[in-house]
Amino acid sequence: MGAAERQETSRFSSDFLKTFTVACGRGAHDISAPHWAPVREILENLSASRANAGYSPSDTAAFVFSLKKPVFEALLKEHGSTPGSLTDALWEATTVLDSLGLLVTEFHQRTREGVISRQQEELLELSTPVVRLWENVLALPLIGTLDSARTQVVMQNLLDAIVETRSDYAIIDITGVPVVDTLVAQHLLKTVAAARLMGADCLISGVRPQIAQTIIHLGVDLSNVTTKATLADAFAVALRRSGLKVSRLEQRQAADSR
Repeated sequence: MGAAERQETSRFSSDFLKTFTVACGRGAHDISAPHWAPVREILENLSASRANAGYSPSDTAAFVFSLKKPVFEALLKEHGSTPGSLTDALWEATTVLDSLGLLVTEFHQRTREGVISRQQEELLELSTPVVRLWENVLALPLIGTLDSARTQVVMQNLLDAIVETRSDYAIIDITGVPVVDTLVAQHLLKTVAAARLMGADCLISGVRPQIAQTIIHLGVDLSNVTTKATLADAFAVALRRSGLKVSRLEQRQAADSR
């Protein structure tokens, strides 16, 4: 543990003990009560800090459970002469600290879920890059499974790129998509339709023989969509529709010399 981390833990401990003492002094030991709000806030901040630092839920909950020994020792000194009073005090203290430990675990889990959700969103953004192949031709290579959530990201990224670059053609390459079922085909058709509404002609490349057979077997109608086996073939179609042609330099030089 570094110096900065020790300082932060010391600050959390000091603030927690102050608010914990005040809350316990008010009588009711229901941690959902309003006067326990400062304690809950400190524990929520502690959980978020430790979750982001990579601590496990048990490591974070240990912060609360470490108070059991000093609290029990203080109660023993105060109620040691009256066993009945000591038993009640120990039970109340155990109940409160266990409840706070569970609360810390819930806070920690909530923070981790938020971190994972943000990471998944960032991965979706990174896994759906829109590449500009030519001045009016875009390509969107897809790798992995295409589900509803990813379709939204794919569609948004493609439409934004079409508007930004004013492209007339967009190629969706599914070479890296392992399985194309009815749902995936529907997602592709929705993306194609959205691109057309933005004024761009959409082509699908990477249609392998097994995928073609699957699409036919599923009865998915792609008759209104231009499909090609490779990205290069789809790019050639887009160039041809744009009135352009790619030729070898030697052929061009030979033609110019005639």
